[in-house]
Amino acid sequence: MSKTIHMIENTAYQNELSGKVALVTGGTKGAGKAIAERLKRAGAQVIVTARNAPDDTGHGLYFVAADLSAPEGAADVAKVVFGKFGGVDILVNNLGGSETPAGGFAVLTDVDWEQTLQINLLAPVRLDRAFLPQMIKNGSGVIIHIASIQGKLPLHDSTLPYAAAKAGLINYSKGLSKEVSSKGVRVLTVSPGGIMTDAAQRMMQRISESSGISVEEATQSVLNALGGVPFGRFAKPEESAASRSNDGSAKRIASTTP
Repeated sequence: MSKTIHMIENTAYQNELSGKVALVTGGTKGAGKAIAERLKRAGAQVIVTARNAPDDTGHGLYFVAADLSAPEGAADVAKVVFGKFGGVDILVNNLGGSETPAGGFAVLTDVDWEQTLQINLLAPVRLDRAFLPQMIKNGSGVIIHIASIQGKLPLHDSTLPYAAAKAGLINYSKGLSKEVSSKGVRVLTVSPGGIMTDAAQRMMQRISESSGISVEEATQSVLNALGGVPFGRFAKPEESAASRSNDGSAKRIASTTP
């Protein structure tokens, strides 16, 4: 695997996105950070968002502080981006996650459901609403929604609201694509399997504590619930970003052909 990743790195799509502006939500850590750095290496000007500034955003990444779980968060980001960059060519709705407790349906409150839907479904909808009109006016642009395998294979023990939100995101993304592809804007959905981010590690810890099993056993139980993973482990964030880039060249991602 490391040899494969190294080969992909050596064929990084240098400067294919030169002159393009990309916005990656949740782009300061985990898979979002890896995606942002990948786009930067392809030559794009990359903007990343998060609630709090990281210790190091990385050279060439422009940081915007925003709470996208709040309705005003998307408007705050749009104001900064339009003011400084004039808009975006590529919008990667990567922000997402679950902090709901383990224990199944009965332990979930309305607050658990509402917070999860705000982050995983409504935040992308609001950002699309902010940036899509300009893309349509320009006749070009790309919106990428990062969904999840849980949109089709939900884990009921601890992430049911997350799974439901991602299922909604997949369906919304498909409908939006049908509406705007003829206007020059591509809407794509990526549904990755398990990625061992910091948030995923916290989820394994919650399952471990609620079930009285080790973290390793909790991790294996999740892999089993997802139907088994041939490689035997979750992906690393940088591997996930590489697969997104390798799904087509950076130039193809930025193209406007429906």
